[in-house]
Amino acid sequence: METIGRREEQILLAVGSLGDKAYLVSIKKFLSRIQGKTLSIGAVHIPLRRLERAGFVRSYFGDASPVRGGRRKKIYSLTEKAVKILEENKRVHDLLWAKYDSYG
Repeated sequence: METIGRREEQILLAVGSLGDKAYLVSIKKFLSRIQGKTLSIGAVHIPLRRLERAGFVRSYFGDASPVRGGRRKKIYSLTEKAVKILEENKRVHDLLWAKYDSYG
């Protein structure tokens, strides 16, 4: 199975959480709010492009928004491949945390 890094996992989780509101700026704001620090657009955009090329996310252009001067948002969604790797990562994390907690 392929592996993904921590930032990629966070981005996938943000995309899944935001649903049809998962576009670049909303993903950046979501992660910044949760992490309590401001992320740059590049810190999200570069891994997001990589995830799309690797088949973890797909994208489409939404309708034009008058608030954004008529520009369309590129909306991202998870693929089945992303869901599978997120579930596997959670399974492994849960097992590791359970083992770690048993030593505390």
